[in-house]
Amino acid sequence: MNVTHLFQAIGVTWQPAAAGVWHSVSPIDGAVLAPIAAHRCDQVPTIAAQAKEAFLQWRLVPAPQRGQLLYRFAARLRQHKAELARFITLECGKIVAEAEGEVQEMIDICDFAVGLSRQLHGLTIASERPHHALRELWQPLGPCLIISAFNFPMAVWSWNAALALVCGNSLIWKPSEKASLCAIACHELLIQEIQATKEAPAHLSQLVLGDRSVSETLVEQVSIPLVSATGSCRMGQQVGAKVAERFGRSILELGGNNAIIVTEQADLDLALHAILFGAVGTAGQRCTSTRRLFLQRKIADEMLTRLGQAYHRLNVGDPRQSETLVGPLIDGEAYADMQAAIATARAEGCRIVGGERRLQQEIPHAYYAAPALIDARGVWQNHAEEVFAPLLYCFDFDTLEDAIARQNNVAQGLSSAIFTRSIQEAEYFLSAAGSDCGIANVNLGTSGAEIGGAFGGEKHTGGGRESGSDAWKGYMRRMTATINYADDLPLAQGIDFQLN
Repeated sequence: MNVTHLFQAIGVTWQPAAAGVWHSVSPIDGAVLAPIAAHRCDQVPTIAAQAKEAFLQWRLVPAPQRGQLLYRFAARLRQHKAELARFITLECGKIVAEAEGEVQEMIDICDFAVGLSRQLHGLTIASERPHHALRELWQPLGPCLIISAFNFPMAVWSWNAALALVCGNSLIWKPSEKASLCAIACHELLIQEIQATKEAPAHLSQLVLGDRSVSETLVEQVSIPLVSATGSCRMGQQVGAKVAERFGRSILELGGNNAIIVTEQADLDLALHAILFGAVGTAGQRCTSTRRLFLQRKIADEMLTRLGQAYHRLNVGDPRQSETLVGPLIDGEAYADMQAAIATARAEGCRIVGGERRLQQEIPHAYYAAPALIDARGVWQNHAEEVFAPLLYCFDFDTLEDAIARQNNVAQGLSSAIFTRSIQEAEYFLSAAGSDCGIANVNLGTSGAEIGGAFGGEKHTGGGRESGSDAWKGYMRRMTATINYADDLPLAQGIDFQLN
């Protein structure tokens, strides 16, 4: 695939670097797509200063006008939805349907931000003092750094970028090195709209390509008050600590060891469909992928038999083909991690369906793997580690209380789900005694969150919230304002402070 032609298809003039620091490689066949030139660490202070200057101008633009920039960007995304999806498939290995779904997420969050541009309102609060007005205001925050991962190379950026822009902030985007072309394509379309918007300053959005050292230098910049980082728990610990040292703010979206509980009251057909997509969609490379399955003992054998049959029917192969449901893993390291986890489970006595490498003879430089169903019943009670691959650990349980306790007994707390037709079981799962995750679903799987709700999780998942609901408040600063329109100065709490 000539990526220059793909850029031309979306109206972007781009040429590969003459001498790249690294190469963008397609997980489909291991082919080199383009050499990529990187920024240097010594360029970062200038980038941060430019972002600060852009913010000082953009914050003065009325929010509804800021929303119009997102309105036009969404129109451009709609126009080039198919082409942008091809970038995602080519560079990240997603099947076409999922890649197009990711672009749709960008469109949806832009639409959300347009509406939000007229709803950035605070509160009017009753004052205890006569002739006083007490208000809560929300003001633009400053430059926002977005660090994104390869598995959602465009959507996660857009969740942050759309909200940050409409809230009056400037952007710096540091994407994964594994998804540089996706970032360039998406960012160039935004730059075109910024340049066509007379109110938008130069450097309102900047794309920074580089390795970990560049990310670390960006995170250390005091002039960047907000860092939104998506990645591993280990990465989040490092980013969070660095930002906290300088009293900055972090939005962390980290690991997820997500579970589905299926009770004997469940619709098993519904559960089967959700488990399958949750466990094998995106080749198991979603932070919301289903990693653990808890089956009530009465239906466990039937459910695992049906799952095993479904796994045997999965089409693993080229993600550009319409019949493919599972594309490649991102690289050899991901495949090695998957095989190490399978070897450990097998050595402990777990029964395993799938997990073998596929298409090695036909495509030797890519890593296709059959999703693995790991029956850990009678061997393990739980599985604590997140492996970013299509691995599903299966357990059985007797009581719902036990299943929920085991679901919660891991470090991560992103997404969770229960399948049941019992209102009592569903409500218990959603109660304070139920799931401890940021996302808790009833009769649908752990993957596929809508942009209307705040996205994020608890514990080692980082506690951050992106996308819908009131997540926009994370991109603004709160101001409590009191106005005295009296002729005297009454103090709060009835304090009398008079000179003799």
